Amino acid sequence: MVFSVFSDAYYMKEALKEAEKAFELDEVPVGAIVVVDNYIIARSHNLTERLMDVTAHAEMQVITAAANHIGGKYLTDCTLFVTVEPCLMCATAMHWAQLGKLVYGAQDPKKGFSNYGDKILHPQTEVVQGFKHKECAELMARFFKGKRD
Repeated sequence: MVFSVFSDAYYMKEALKEAEKAFELDEVPVGAIVVVDNYIIARSHNLTERLMDVTAHAEMQVITAAANHIGGKYLTDCTLFVTVEPCLMCATAMHWAQLGKLVYGAQDPKKGFSNYGDKILHPQTEVVQGFKHKECAELMARFFKGKRD
């Protein structure tokens, strides 16, 4: 058994740091990290504007980086922390990667995967929703308020 000195709160704080990086780049502020055996093996934030790529979501970036890090396409022993509920595209990628656990912050009532049913993620994926949702939602609100002003 591996003892962790870090908590889910610590890891979500790290994902929020990535979201802040996206905010500073004028990207939708979503940040994500992947953890395995208490180590962060991948981190990213939205890069859709910078890369001019609609698939360059934070989750897609960390799935690819984590798979490269472990040398395989399955992330069964990994936990993905993301500041906002993944969209359908990202959740489907998590399904194919057989992600072990997903922890997300703010819900996305318009585009979140949960709007499409409960069979999107791999059946073995554990889900923790709404973790540190207030902090995650506030960052998104601040970003979009700046767009409207």
